[in-house]
Amino acid sequence: MNNSERIYVDFHVLQTVPLSCVNRDDTGSPKTAIYGGVTRARVSSQAWKRAMRLKFQDILSQEDVGQRTKMVIDLVAGQVIALDPECTEKQAQDSAKKVLEAAGVKVKEDKNQLKTGALFFISPSQIHQLAEIAARQEKAPNKTECKEALKARPSVDLALFGRMVADDPGLNFDAAAQVAHAISTHAIENEFDYFTAVDDCSPEDNAGAGHLGTVEFNSSTLYRYATVNVEDLKKMLGEATPEAVRAFAEAFIRSMPTGKQNTFANWTRPDVVYVAVRRDQPINMAGAFEKPVRAGNEGYVANSAKALAAYADETYRDFAAAPELSLTVGKGLESLAEPCSVDALLNTLEAWLKGEIK
Repeated sequence: MNNSERIYVDFHVLQTVPLSCVNRDDTGSPKTAIYGGVTRARVSSQAWKRAMRLKFQDILSQEDVGQRTKMVIDLVAGQVIALDPECTEKQAQDSAKKVLEAAGVKVKEDKNQLKTGALFFISPSQIHQLAEIAARQEKAPNKTECKEALKARPSVDLALFGRMVADDPGLNFDAAAQVAHAISTHAIENEFDYFTAVDDCSPEDNAGAGHLGTVEFNSSTLYRYATVNVEDLKKMLGEATPEAVRAFAEAFIRSMPTGKQNTFANWTRPDVVYVAVRRDQPINMAGAFEKPVRAGNEGYVANSAKALAAYADETYRDFAAAPELSLTVGKGLESLAEPCSVDALLNTLEAWLKGEIK
């Protein structure tokens, strides 16, 4: 593949999150990481990809959003009954089990329910195609046909985030997108909120609390990074690729993981967005923050934006070519591109990709 065929879309976001516990570890503490010798706030890529998939439900049509579940048998059986209303639930379940096993997916009974051994990512089109095969109620479904049904027409999120099937690697989809763990641009220290809850029905002379507890939290300015390999995405989605990249961009910019949202209501918007379309390679610019940013009179955001702009300028001068297209939203990165609104960024990015993808 030559450089003219390669298109990588890099997304860089600076986003301040106030008091929050966006993503917890196994002890209930906000996730952290050591970077540049100091402790940083961290939000895992898995947490943000989950938030993006939920946002896809608002952005994309129902046919473009897949489901990741162990209940694939139920999904296929439901479609079988829709195709053949005279089919009983047991017949539909048995037929769905046959086609999935013929495709190479192991099915087991768990608490009187048929489930796949692991979470399985499947698109609505794949469910429907398997159901059409299952509706024939053949004793031995064609294995090749069943495998092809699970490999054809992936949903947008399946093509972007990929699918791993331990039972049969031939059913895998390589992810066209990569999402980095978000880290704070500066050092942080977790804090604790000690709280009490009052029992509404306790006697008036009871001075004690009904419940005592603590919640750990922090606040930070996060650097978030993701990239999409447009050529790989095109192999799976064809002409729908520009719209898929636009949906990815919108979901990445506007989503927020839901950890402890009821407690902290940390629904913030990004402070700065920078999108770079490249033909050489993706470039994560977390190196801009290897030296922790210090807060100035304007907080962490302004100095974080300055560090990102300086690092990008150095990168384009000494290590890599400047982007084919640069777009920014917010203040602080005017040296990289003329700022615009999020909607204008999405429109420009989609239009540029439509002009490039033939």
